[in-house]
Amino acid sequence: MKLRTPAFLATVLAVAALSTPVAAEADRPGWFTSWAQSQQNLAPVTLHDQSLRMITHLSQGGSAVRVRLQNTFGTRPLTVDRTTAALSTGDAAVARPVDVTFGGRATVTIPAGGEVWSDRTALDTVAGSDLAVSMYVRGDVVPGRHESAFRDNYLTPAGSGEHTTDTGAAYTQQVQSTYLVSAVDVFSPRLKGTIVPFGSSVVDGVGSTNCGPGCTELGTNKRWTDVLARRIAAELPRDRQLAVANAGISGTTSAVCPRTPGAAVGLDAVSRLERDVLALHGVTDVVYYYGTNDIANGCTANDIVTSYRAVFERLRKAGIAVHVTPITPRPGYSDQNNVDRHAVNDFVKRGGDCSGTCAGVVDLDQVLEDPIRPNSINPPYDTGDGVHANITGQQAIADFFALRSFA
Repeated sequence: MKLRTPAFLATVLAVAALSTPVAAEADRPGWFTSWAQSQQNLAPVTLHDQSLRMITHLSQGGSAVRVRLQNTFGTRPLTVDRTTAALSTGDAAVARPVDVTFGGRATVTIPAGGEVWSDRTALDTVAGSDLAVSMYVRGDVVPGRHESAFRDNYLTPAGSGEHTTDTGAAYTQQVQSTYLVSAVDVFSPRLKGTIVPFGSSVVDGVGSTNCGPGCTELGTNKRWTDVLARRIAAELPRDRQLAVANAGISGTTSAVCPRTPGAAVGLDAVSRLERDVLALHGVTDVVYYYGTNDIANGCTANDIVTSYRAVFERLRKAGIAVHVTPITPRPGYSDQNNVDRHAVNDFVKRGGDCSGTCAGVVDLDQVLEDPIRPNSINPPYDTGDGVHANITGQQAIADFFALRSFA
C-alpha cells in the first residue's frame, strides 16, 4: 500500500512505509499507470452500506494491477471496507473477481485530502481490457468523483450491503461519473513508459461521444487519448510500447485566471500537477493541451506563458518530456483574446521546441482549424459548439501524433 496524505501526516506515514516490504514493492520498476481519471469534486450523493462498480479502460495490460483510491476533496476520513478487481464482460457483469488489499488488509481508511494505492493484485490484462473495480462502503460516504466518465458505471441500492463479487445483477443503478478510483497501474516490465495527456475538456473527452446530430456513443472509448493508445498498441514495436493515462479535467485552466469558475478553483495546472501527473507511475511524456479556458476566463498571454514555464520546469526536473499543443480556435474569442492566443502560440511554436522549454510541439491547429474561418473548428470535426471535436475530430487528432516522438 502506498499512501499520499496532507502535509501534516505525510512525513510520519512515509517513515513508517519505508520499513515495510509493501512500500518496496510499490516502487519496483515495471509498474506503469495504464488508466486515470482525475478527481475534481465531491459527488452530490451520500453512499450508505452499498457497493460501487467502476469500469476502467486500460491502455496497456500486464500480469498484475494496482488501484488508486482518493479522498482528495473529502473533509473527513473515508473508509472502503472491501475492494475487488475483475475483467468486465459487458455492462455491470464481470468474470472471476479477485480481492484487492491495502497493506495486506481488505479495509482501508483514506484521510481527508489523501489517497492510497493498493497492494499488487495478480490479474492478467491486455491493452484495451475493461477492468471493473468494485468497492463496498459500510458507513456513510461522500465520494470524490471525476464528473464525466463518458460511460456507465454502477451502484447497488443504498442499504443493499456488500456485492463486490456479484456477477452484475445487484448493480441496478447507473451513474456517468467515476467515484473513488482515480488510477490503475499494470505490472509490465516490457513497457517503456506512460504518456499523460494533461489539460481541460479537450483532453477529458468532451465530444468523444458525438457521432453526429442526434447520435451519441456512450462507453465506446473514442477520446483522442483512447485512439492514441490503440495506435501505440497496434503500430509501435513490442519493445517500444507505452501506456496512456488521461489527466484531463473539464473547465480547468493552466494559470489561475480572474474568472475561473468556482468548481475549478484550485484545479489549475500547477496546483494539480503533483497529484494528477507526478504521482502516477512510469511517466515519461506529458502532452500539454491547455489554454482555451484560460483565455475565456480572463487570463492574458503573459499569465498563460508564466504558468507554462512553471509546469514545464517541474516536469523537466522530473525527467519527463513535454509535448505542447498550441491553443486551438474558439469562435467566441474577442479580438484581444485572439491576440493573446496567437502570442501564446508564438511562444509555443518559436523554434519548434516551445522556446527551449519543452521537447516539441504538436500543432493541432493544422488539424482542427477551419480553412475558411481560422478562429473556428473545421465543420466536419465540430460537435456544434465551436469548441470541441466530435468522434471524427477525435480520430483526426490522434492520427496527427508522430508516435516516434514519445519516450
